[in-house]
Amino acid sequence: MDLFSSLLDEPINILPYDGIVNYYGEVISASDSDYYFDCLLNSIDWRCDQALVFGKLIETKRKVAWYADTRNGQPYSYTYSGVTKQSLPFTQALYALKNLVEQQTGEHYNSCLLNLYHTGDEGMAWHSDGEKDLKTNGAIASLSFGAERKFAFKHKASKEVVALPLKAGSLLVMKGITQQHWLHRLPPTKKVHSPRINLTFRTIDKPEFS
Repeated sequence: MDLFSSLLDEPINILPYDGIVNYYGEVISASDSDYYFDCLLNSIDWRCDQALVFGKLIETKRKVAWYADTRNGQPYSYTYSGVTKQSLPFTQALYALKNLVEQQTGEHYNSCLLNLYHTGDEGMAWHSDGEKDLKTNGAIASLSFGAERKFAFKHKASKEVVALPLKAGSLLVMKGITQQHWLHRLPPTKKVHSPRINLTFRTIDKPEFS
């Protein structure tokens, strides 16, 4: 059986050492995946991502959105790449997907960073998610919709690379000491001409209120 093609009986840790990246396979059916892709594409407040590079603010073609559980009436702030974002309240669709991911993983999440890649020309460079706002060694659950894309990990010391395809409806969870020892990226590709939406559910330790 192709371990990367369907729902697995048990998640597998794709890393050989120094971390845990559990792959669950496709946890959402093809029809439901198509529904959520269309829903997210048309209902999320997508904005070009921003980053401070050598003191200059740049914008990416890739678009992002930052949502969180704001039932206490306050937004969560999240800072990465030198830019702080204020959360929007979870939509009904995001709540439904958060609940599904929590049931699958046994983890709790209070926020979600969404990415929209319009074609394979758009990707993400090597990085690790070690921002101070995040729960230390907390789980980050990555849920994919739309185009299938390759996702890769590289060990910071040994430079060993592990990669796998992420299909629509598939779930991947990074946790433990993974961010300390591994970088990850979404490499660009000329073979993909359709959009991909990626949801990364996270846990903010100390929400900063505006």
